[in-house]
Amino acid sequence: MNDELFNLIERLANLLRQETRLEGLSLGLQPIQQEALYYLSTCNRYSDTTLAVTEFLGLTKGTVSQSLKVLENKSLIIRQKDEKDKRITHLKVTNSGQAFLAKTCPPQKFSSAVKNLSTHEQDETKDLLYKLLNNYQEVTGRTAFGVCKNCKFNQNTPEGIRCGLTFETLSLDDVKLICKEYST
Repeated sequence: MNDELFNLIERLANLLRQETRLEGLSLGLQPIQQEALYYLSTCNRYSDTTLAVTEFLGLTKGTVSQSLKVLENKSLIIRQKDEKDKRITHLKVTNSGQAFLAKTCPPQKFSSAVKNLSTHEQDETKDLLYKLLNNYQEVTGRTAFGVCKNCKFNQNTPEGIRCGLTFETLSLDDVKLICKEYST
């Protein structure tokens, strides 16, 4: 059963990578550059640094730095100094980067395949994959990079939503994003 499930997930992942590679060729992007761009479009302000991209992708800092330079040269991302701590540089996806991602993520053919499932099947699949991801993260000890709203540090207070780790206020948009500090 494990081999069959692994093979199905690996095959889906490979098909998704193939489709996104084809889209990336239109801008001359390599898969690693696309992955970095997509990650930056889904992460929060605690996770949009070169180090966080490196950790998320599991690659060397040099490889990631070169990929980020390409994205910056193509005006798909910009670098912004942190307002409070000038030692920190945030990486932000530009309007051009967002437009590219809107066309390519998820790939059109994937969206069409998902639409062939009933709403109930889509919800059930999402729930099962989410459980599998959580189980796999716990087994591997790699629990970071989860969605903020599901994190143990996410707190609803009378003043609004805040992060129990940083004690900063979070917006409704913030809690939909991936955070490197995520913990179950």
